[in-house]
Amino acid sequence: MAISHATLAFGFGMLGNVISFMVFLAPMTTFYRIYKKKSTEQFQSLPYLVALFSSMLWLYYALVKTNEFLLITINSFGCLVEIIYILLYITYAPKDARKLTLKLLLAMNMGSFGLILSVTHYAMHGALRVQVLGWICVSISVSVFAAPLTIVAQVVRTKSVEFMPFNLSFTLTLSAIMWFGYGLFLKDICIALPNVLGFVLGLVQMILYGIYRNGNKKATLKTVVSSLENGEVFPVQEDHEIGNKNKEEKNKSMETV
Repeated sequence: MAISHATLAFGFGMLGNVISFMVFLAPMTTFYRIYKKKSTEQFQSLPYLVALFSSMLWLYYALVKTNEFLLITINSFGCLVEIIYILLYITYAPKDARKLTLKLLLAMNMGSFGLILSVTHYAMHGALRVQVLGWICVSISVSVFAAPLTIVAQVVRTKSVEFMPFNLSFTLTLSAIMWFGYGLFLKDICIALPNVLGFVLGLVQMILYGIYRNGNKKATLKTVVSSLENGEVFPVQEDHEIGNKNKEEKNKSMETV
């Protein structure tokens, strides 16, 4: 017996919820560290503000479109989690970072969302409102998926995957596959389209991880992060480099004798 598109969409949507649930909880270790140290160190708030903005827009899209229970559940959870992250960040951030976070929160999550809400609610109706909202969500999702390109460039430049954990790349790729399937079987291009980019970028990250996971560590200097509050990073020479330097100095001193 053939499985209906509605059943397949529900299956992909449920799996998408489970995987996206794990993705939203992934930064918990970061914020536990912030809570323990009472400092945000070098972490930035922008990824969490953008994630909140994206969840807010997708939640609004799901409510306007109707019959999108699976989009409503995951994006409601996403909004709640991101708000908690942002509140923790504001609590422990230094003065300048706190001010910047509050400005971005007001401008993007309140100002921009409020403008989109007002225009689409009062100036648009019916199918047009759903269509415009959908393409706004697509543009924001593309920017969210494109953000890791800076990390990809860093991996290629440094030949190190230290800041690109495989588990996160793999989970994001799975999430993109599930939501693409959900959008495909619902025949909703606004859900399916951005996840094509998400899948491609996730695949690129995993391929790069395979290439550079055993990168030449001798090509880079080790770094030690001081325990001081300013978090300065100092380069430390490898033992064999120090030994070679000492030998060269010894030879020079013998030549001068």
